[in-house]
Amino acid sequence: MDKLNVAIVGCGRISVSYADAFRKLKKYVNVCYAVDTDLKKAQEFAAPFNCNYTTDTDEIFNKGIDAVHLCLPHYLHPVIAIKAMKAGIHVLVEKPIAITLQEADEMLRVQKETGVKLGVIFQTRYTKSVKVLKELVQSGKMGKILGARSYLTWNRPYSYYEGSDWKGTWDKEGGGVLIDQAIHSIDRVRYILGSDAEWIEGSIHNYCHEEIKVEDAAEAVIKFKNGCIYNLYACNLYSDNSPVTIEIFGENGRAGLIQDLGFIEKDGMYTEIRSAYEEVSVGPNYWGSSHHIQLKDFYLSVLNDAPVKVDGIEGKKTLEIIKGIYKSSQEKKRICLPFNDVKITEIKK
Repeated sequence: MDKLNVAIVGCGRISVSYADAFRKLKKYVNVCYAVDTDLKKAQEFAAPFNCNYTTDTDEIFNKGIDAVHLCLPHYLHPVIAIKAMKAGIHVLVEKPIAITLQEADEMLRVQKETGVKLGVIFQTRYTKSVKVLKELVQSGKMGKILGARSYLTWNRPYSYYEGSDWKGTWDKEGGGVLIDQAIHSIDRVRYILGSDAEWIEGSIHNYCHEEIKVEDAAEAVIKFKNGCIYNLYACNLYSDNSPVTIEIFGENGRAGLIQDLGFIEKDGMYTEIRSAYEEVSVGPNYWGSSHHIQLKDFYLSVLNDAPVKVDGIEGKKTLEIIKGIYKSSQEKKRICLPFNDVKITEIKK
């Protein structure tokens, strides 16, 4: 197989990154189908690629599609992913993998049963700064990692939720600022540390978004098995989308990043890590410019029958931290892993 026949399901806001990636990666893929419940959106996405478009997802399952990209409301990720995998189609799903751990487990079970590839989009892992920081931590040059922190202060006004039947809901989005925005910060910290969480304690709040039921602010402490204590704060009630800050502190120095600009402070020296992209990005700058890099990585894993680097297991581990914060806040106690998931319909005061 020289090229993959691919389809995209969901032609909303994030789809501009996929259109950009498909153009850059035409060496690896033929874009065959665009699917959206809004026929006009599907048609507009399909036009530059001269491909088929439809409102019926089931239509693509017997059309020779090799891989499908799912850019859907969160609650639909496991529904469509499982259908696609059972049809023998490789799946790359936008974050989060699902909104419950049980659904993530079912996706992993079906992936193992069918033998197809399952990947989860965490494109912010694919910046030069994150690569350098991970290598630095894993090499041992930082010594024992004692602590980590991440701060995300963004703005999501009422207009962000207005007109959506799933944004800002527990049953369809699965939460608020944690599962929608801060998930990338959490994933990067977990990835750089290369360790699994041991326990989680945190709280969630809705301070300024009366029109929704999910959290607009959260704080937590996570203990990793390597001994690192990770402190996080996230909110989408700030007046602007400020650069995300991540810091890793070790016995021999500190390192981190501000948005995509990395830094290392060690042995009295301060070094900047500037991320270099193959081409300019599309969409908001906080999305980064790495979608096409992760998509290429996934395509090569399919074409070469190699392991997927950001697979379903990785997707579940990051979701588990978020769900642990929700559970800790609801039950007002520290949560040790593994744990039984919790269903939330409102934030307990």
